[in-house]
Amino acid sequence: MTQVTRQHVACTRCIMTLADSALLEFDDQGVCNLCRTFDTAFAAMPRTWTDAEPELNRTVERLKAAGKGKPYDCLIGLSGGVDSSYIAYLMKRYDLRPLAVHFDNGWNTELAVENIDRIVTRLDIDLVTYVIDWDDFRELQLAYLRAGVIDIEVLTDHAIFGALYDIAMRNRIKHIISGVNVATEHFMPDGWNYEKYDAYNIMDIYRKHGGTRKLSNYPLMDRRKWRKLMRSGIEQIQILNMIPYNAAEARETIERELGWRPYTGKHHESIFTRFYQGYLLPRKFGVDKRKAHLSNLVCSGQMTRDEALREFQQEIYSPSEQREDLEFVCKKLQVSAEEFEGFMRAPPRRHLDFENHRWFFARYPIFKPLLPLWRLYKRRTA
Repeated sequence: MTQVTRQHVACTRCIMTLADSALLEFDDQGVCNLCRTFDTAFAAMPRTWTDAEPELNRTVERLKAAGKGKPYDCLIGLSGGVDSSYIAYLMKRYDLRPLAVHFDNGWNTELAVENIDRIVTRLDIDLVTYVIDWDDFRELQLAYLRAGVIDIEVLTDHAIFGALYDIAMRNRIKHIISGVNVATEHFMPDGWNYEKYDAYNIMDIYRKHGGTRKLSNYPLMDRRKWRKLMRSGIEQIQILNMIPYNAAEARETIERELGWRPYTGKHHESIFTRFYQGYLLPRKFGVDKRKAHLSNLVCSGQMTRDEALREFQQEIYSPSEQREDLEFVCKKLQVSAEEFEGFMRAPPRRHLDFENHRWFFARYPIFKPLLPLWRLYKRRTA
């Protein structure tokens, strides 16, 4: 049996260290628990296209059967990033008729817009753009900044999920193709993010730190919508986990076949995500997500440990671009530089400091009539 120890300070396989997460545990070879968890998940992934084809072909036939007599076989989210762009290419390669959905939260880069336009034009697929009310989204992001919680991107991820299901139900599409994959994005240390589907957490943070504005079109996945979703029979398919997915090869393919143009970093098709991962997370929370992204590629054999360490030594993005992004973010959120610096200096708080799906009233909604009295009690005893 492998012995778990705390004697090491850095993993001998990936590039994670105890400085990144104090919860890391190492075996007697110095390999961390994140690597071992990855190995368990990755063991189920196909290593070759020959291995992948049987299940992939069965899935394609199932999608075509579900879409028979309808305009579309499936629905895909399209951000303009590598994963979603490659999925769009893959769907057409297998003669499927996807409906592409882009969630516009107001933070797209010009390059992301251009890439999306190239993809839908080259592949001749229909595109629906779900545009969130900017004032709603700005107030939500400001509430998260004021609250001091780590995962501001919950707001986008949750809304993308809600928007996809809204559009799938409206168009009677039974399958949503997800870009979630083990090969490039399985690594995530505890505390670096939060659950994406917790509507209770989103609304309590907004209630306590947002404005009085009533949200008009934010696609919140509340209890009522979850019940509707369960009745709809819509299935999510993680297509990239059915193939030997390699990010570099996917990038080369979409550049060659679709005219796709690369970004400087993972998920940098969004200005806010670039700023969040390159400025806010490292400075306020001491988190550099490149550590997890690069470690994931090392464990999936897409990069050596030495290559990952060399890439990690590069700047996240240039100081001049950081300053430009900071100025742009402040202007777009309508806060002063001093107010934003106040957000940065305030101590971090846990998401679980707020109401969440594990909370008593979430688990036992029959007691919801008592909620106003509970909140009044909490305010008076705070």
